Amino acid sequence: MKFSALRNVAVLRASAVALTTAVAVSLLGTAASAVPEKPSKITSVTKEGRTWHLRVYSEAMAQEITVDVQRPVDESQPAPNLWMLNGLDGGLGTASWKAQTDALDFLSTKQVNVIQPIGGFASYYADWKQADPKLGLNKWTTFFTEELPPLLDEQLGSTGLNSLAGLSTSGTSVLQLAEAKPGLWKSVAAYSGCAQIADPLGKQFVKFSVETWGGGDTENMYGPDNDPAWAANDPVLNAEKLRGTQLYVFSGSGIPMIQDVQYYLNSAPGINGAVNLTLGVLIEGAVNACTANLKTKLDSLGIPATFNFNAVGTHYWPYWEQALHESWPMLANGMNIPA
Repeated sequence: MKFSALRNVAVLRASAVALTTAVAVSLLGTAASAVPEKPSKITSVTKEGRTWHLRVYSEAMAQEITVDVQRPVDESQPAPNLWMLNGLDGGLGTASWKAQTDALDFLSTKQVNVIQPIGGFASYYADWKQADPKLGLNKWTTFFTEELPPLLDEQLGSTGLNSLAGLSTSGTSVLQLAEAKPGLWKSVAAYSGCAQIADPLGKQFVKFSVETWGGGDTENMYGPDNDPAWAANDPVLNAEKLRGTQLYVFSGSGIPMIQDVQYYLNSAPGINGAVNLTLGVLIEGAVNACTANLKTKLDSLGIPATFNFNAVGTHYWPYWEQALHESWPMLANGMNIPA
């Protein structure tokens, strides 16, 4: 009986040792096999004259992003960074500052790094709640506000001063980004972007862009219509966060000029051109209302801003090119460089 009891104790001890060893091996094995997260970094730089093509790994999005940079007129001296965000297609197609305007030529004589991130199709450059089956994982706000700025400053030897400009959907984004990180961009220009997203009109804008044009699902972006994330990302509702930022906001009226009609019909002859013209009229007319609401809000808060309500104009590139030229003195002032 005594021998049997001792034998049972020995068995229990052996079992305990085996179990402890197995758990330890399992834990060590898990730790050893876990893949550590890669930090955000610039992985490559390709130079073509004053144009640099950066490949930047984003830890937040677990992918590499192309960032095109036009270097300043005097590369031997530090320069600030002007971030120029493209529209719905994120610069992946021909709907870009580079392809549709004289922006790069105009800025080529300035002492400024022109920063153009490529990607973010139909994402509004937002931090989405979850990955989208069509549009993937989007954490652009984190990339723009936390990951990319220090990498650019180090790689480009910049002054640390930044300005930001965007059009159409990114005209909304630049206001959201300025509110997400007050002070990062000293001056911000928004061209033909609807500044509200939480009310029915604003939501329809976002859904039209993300779902109808982009094929994504806004529930993966901000959640269902009653999710507080919509209000949390609404530039008008959060306008107090724009205090201290120099602002320029442009909108057309939606009334087409003859050149608008010619542009749309030449771009897509026939019924498609007529449909696009109608959309350009309706979109810019609605943008005008959004812009008026932003002005009312900023005025009520005593926050100064320059508003340009063009008496005519639909939703297309020549107006944004002109608005860039008109807003340049303010953008330059925010970066402490001559206009």
